[in-house]
Amino acid sequence: MAGYMDNMLVRSFVYDLAIQWGLFGVAAYFQTEKFYDLAGSGTFVFLALQSLKWGETYFLRQKIQSGMVVTWGIRLGLFLFTRILKDGHDSRFNNVRNNPKRFFIYWTVQALWVWLTLLPTLLVNSNKKDKDLTKRDYVGWSLWILGFLCEAIADHQKSAFRSNPDNAKQFINTGLWSISRHPNYLGEIMLWTGLFISASPVMSSNQHLSVISPFFVAFLLTRVSGIPMLERKGLKRYGDNPAYMEYIKKTAVLIPYIY
Repeated sequence: MAGYMDNMLVRSFVYDLAIQWGLFGVAAYFQTEKFYDLAGSGTFVFLALQSLKWGETYFLRQKIQSGMVVTWGIRLGLFLFTRILKDGHDSRFNNVRNNPKRFFIYWTVQALWVWLTLLPTLLVNSNKKDKDLTKRDYVGWSLWILGFLCEAIADHQKSAFRSNPDNAKQFINTGLWSISRHPNYLGEIMLWTGLFISASPVMSSNQHLSVISPFFVAFLLTRVSGIPMLERKGLKRYGDNPAYMEYIKKTAVLIPYIY
């Protein structure tokens, strides 16, 4: 086992599982999901910094890549944590928090999400030979910036909208939400796609399979826990509102004017 732990990918996966399963025990005992998202985001931050430390090279590409992950993780983690403290619960866990087996699956899926999504960055930080920056680095970092801003602005706009008592029974269709029904998810997919692109110049052969990172994020958000769940929730709440049905008809699900 010690020999395998010398491999950064294996070590990261072991740490990831240990964190998620350990915190699952606490969450299951108290039957709470309040720190679930914070745990996920925090694990991203921890592994990005730890893998940079384990690599012991600190190349510019590694520091920028890791810094972007840390910046994203801190912002999103704190945003989601403060939101759930305000709301008091997360509806995703209504039939889960009291069922240890199902709750355990959620925490295990989170572990897989963290590791698979972070894979390109882990590969960058495990690289022992530096390479000159390329156009792909700048393209990837630019896409990350756009995605980060898109997600952060969309989150801020929706939070501001929800905090206004006059909007208690209304749906948001302003700002970025006027051109996409899920602009925050669009930003999420964009930023992880950017980090794969910026990591790709130092990859070799089968390491390019880490392209699973943005695809896995997109799959989760468009097919599993993101868009499908919110679309059903929206129809249940606003389905009898003609304005909402018109909004759905005219506004793209994810990519403005395309899809």
